[in-house]
Amino acid sequence: MRKSKPRKRYHQPDPKFNDELVTLFVNNIMWAGKKSVAYGIFYDAIAMVDEKTEDKGYETWKKALQNVSPSVEVKSKRIGGSNFQIPQEVRPSRKISLGMKWLIMFTRKRTGKSMADKLAAEILAASKGEGAAVKKKEDTHRMAEANKAFAHFK
Repeated sequence: MRKSKPRKRYHQPDPKFNDELVTLFVNNIMWAGKKSVAYGIFYDAIAMVDEKTEDKGYETWKKALQNVSPSVEVKSKRIGGSNFQIPQEVRPSRKISLGMKWLIMFTRKRTGKSMADKLAAEILAASKGEGAAVKKKEDTHRMAEANKAFAHFK
């Protein structure tokens, strides 16, 4: 590699929970630079989850994020004129990033009232091990398992 490795960026923790993960999640929710709106959506969704469950909404969100984060994925590699799907472990930062993106993507695809309602429903489903985001993780793991024979191409 000719260039030096880029420096890791650190984010300010959010004001309510004092957690950098929340800031990253809100940055992924954010649309057109409206960070205050994104924070409002997230905090409203956490409050809704808090009402619907007996444990804390923040802890439920953490559990949902953990349930959605994949441990293996497949990467395409061209070898001898044909493409192979090669299973690889996901590094920890990418694991969290993928989990967040999938959670938000499937929240947006849900039909419902407000974004906060949809996010709360997706968080509840993911914390129970259900929902579209968890299904995406299982599909990714299944694909890696099916292409295990090509793991030696790494």
